[in-house]
Amino acid sequence: MSWVVAAFASAFFAGITSILAKCGIKQTDSDVATAIRTCVVLVFAWAMAGISGSIGTIGSIEPRSWLFLVFSGLATGASWICYFKALSIGDVNKVVPVDKMSTALAALIAIVLLARRATLRLSSWELPSSPSARF
Repeated sequence: MSWVVAAFASAFFAGITSILAKCGIKQTDSDVATAIRTCVVLVFAWAMAGISGSIGTIGSIEPRSWLFLVFSGLATGASWICYFKALSIGDVNKVVPVDKMSTALAALIAIVLLARRATLRLSSWELPSSPSARF
């Protein structure tokens, strides 16, 4: 699977996640809903790591990578708690666009902190050449 296909799949799943989450928190505390969702994601992530055979690579993760993965997990948790709170009290069609500002923020942070060049060049996209390579 190419990164482009994975990115579009991610966008699709993120889109339906918002609708499913809004339906799921109608009569549920947003923190409890976040905890339930997190448990499902935890089981699903470990199942995918097991299916792909990559669980054995845990021992080779560098300490610096562990640190950033832990910080990423904390940021994800904070994001999910805030997102579910916003969904529980706001309209999904208003919450989602504000939440998606994270895309622009990630690009800006990458430019500033990671010294990445800002570019709009799309010529580096490589779409799979055969239908079977797409999924």
